[in-house]
This record gives sequence, structure tokens and C-alpha cells, in this order.
Amino acid sequence: MRWLTLYARSRQVPASLAVVVVSAVAMGALARDGGGGPGDPRPAVLVLAAGMMAASIGLSGQDLALDRTAAIRWVPRRAAHVLLAGAVVGTVLLTVQTMGDARATTAFVVRDSAGLMGLVALGAALWGGQYAWTLPFAWLSFAFFAPPPTSAPTQVATWMLLSPGTAAGTWTALVLAVAGTAAYAVAGPRR
Repeated sequence: MRWLTLYARSRQVPASLAVVVVSAVAMGALARDGGGGPGDPRPAVLVLAAGMMAASIGLSGQDLALDRTAAIRWVPRRAAHVLLAGAVVGTVLLTVQTMGDARATTAFVVRDSAGLMGLVALGAALWGGQYAWTLPFAWLSFAFFAPPPTSAPTQVATWMLLSPGTAAGTWTALVLAVAGTAAYAVAGPRR
């Protein structure tokens, strides 16, 4: 159990968890004040994206050379870290929603958590943990200002804002989750 505590501290999990909770509570309070209509997915997506970006810092350790020479298998630990981080961020949002009005369904939160965490993991594999947040931030920024999703390419571009039953949104999130988790688990964070 001691190794788990040391791992969590080295990956800055307590600080990331604090940011996830604070951002979810703050966005929940702002959304209750009338920020958007009852079916507006933007507040929920902002909470999930902020949580994933906060969790992204833990995708690289204090010393990459030390991580690479460790006598443990990193592939399952990296994959578990990514999946657990996505689950925790989604759970925090769903928990905060129980205290007020639920704006996002469980299916929406699960889909967006998986896709956004896959983007963060892919960003860590490509650019390292310190820049892993840039990929979901850029995609979210584009999705907010993209034209209405009438064609397949615009549905893929705005997957995180689509309703959970939309095939393009679900498949895009699934592909991002699998590709990002696999790339990060196998390659690890870039230096």
C-alpha cells in the first residue's frame, strides 16, 4: 500500500483531485445561476475538460529516466492511471450534479470522460505530461466555435457537445479513448 501512496504523491494526485473538485463545484454553482439552458452541455463539458487537464500533470513523473529504469511493468500501471483518472473526473461531476440540477446524463459523462482522457493521454505520449492538456483544450476550443454539426466531419469535430446517442460522437470518443490510452501505456510520456 505504501507504493500506491508514493505513486500518488509523485504524480501529484492530491493536488489534481483538489482542482477537479473545486472546478466541478464552481461550475455547478455557475450553472445553477442560469448559465445556459436546461439542455446545454457546455457547463458539463467544461467541468470534464478542466478535470482532465488537471489530471494531465500526473501523467509524467518527477524523473522520466528513473521511471524507465524501474523494475516494474509500466504498461498496466499507465493504462490503469489513465482509466482511473477518467473515472474519477466523471464521478466527481456526477456527484456534484446530485446536489443540484443534473444537466448531463450518465451516458454523456461517461462518453466525454473517456474521450477527453484519451486526448490527454495522447497529448502526454506526444508532448509529455506538462503539455498533455493542450490537445483537449484545443479540441474543446474548436468545438465551441465550430459550425452546427450537420455533416459527419463537423459531428466528429464537435463530438463532446453532441447528445450521447449520436453515433459519430460515441465512435469518436471511443477511438480517442482507446488510441490515447494505448499510446500512453505503451510509449509513456514524452520527455
